[in-house]
Amino acid sequence: MLSALENLPRVERSSLASKVYVDLRNLIMSGKLAPGDRLSLREIAQALQVSVMPVRDAVTRLVTEQALIASPNRGFYLPRMTSSEFREFIIVRTEIEGFCAEQAALRRSDDDIASIAAAESAYRAYCRSPQPCYVEAAALNMEFHFALYRAAHLSRLYGIIESLWLRAGPLIILETRSNPERLATGGSYSRHLEALTAVKAGDGSGARAAIAGDIQTAAAFILQGDSLQPE
Repeated sequence: MLSALENLPRVERSSLASKVYVDLRNLIMSGKLAPGDRLSLREIAQALQVSVMPVRDAVTRLVTEQALIASPNRGFYLPRMTSSEFREFIIVRTEIEGFCAEQAALRRSDDDIASIAAAESAYRAYCRSPQPCYVEAAALNMEFHFALYRAAHLSRLYGIIESLWLRAGPLIILETRSNPERLATGGSYSRHLEALTAVKAGDGSGARAAIAGDIQTAAAFILQGDSLQPE
């Protein structure tokens, strides 16, 4: 072995699996995968240029969190919700994310406001660009929401919301893909501006209402479509 290689820090399998987990989790949360999309360990390993073992560890963790489901052919897919499951999910998201937005308005710093404003501006500008891509729009949408939720400075609550977005992210991309006109007309970003305005003013109830409205408006479009699992 070359002497220079002997000085390299060892990469533990657990550390590599954690990195793969974070990469896959962010991919799902940002809405770059849709419910029903199928994955294989080999495809993921090839894309990340790692061995199958850390991918298996990461995917097993995501299966435990119900972000992925193992299929009989040893592949994995993103779960689909039934209408009743989805309605319950929206109630939970509305309450938890609405509360977090309320706390963000009451606890935010000047740096938080700047981060939220930058994310809101980036999303709005992208939606107004010619022929915006719904995948990129979904990722920018997530950046806004989590800039807002970080401003609450409640780490356990933030972790709960991350787990919710493992299911919410894929659903959001369905909504933006099936209703691209909402990007251009402002229907998808007007609530963001309302939330930002409320946070700047320290208006907790206003921030909560804006985020609740954002979640519920998107949910209404999904319920009107055919992307949910039949009961």
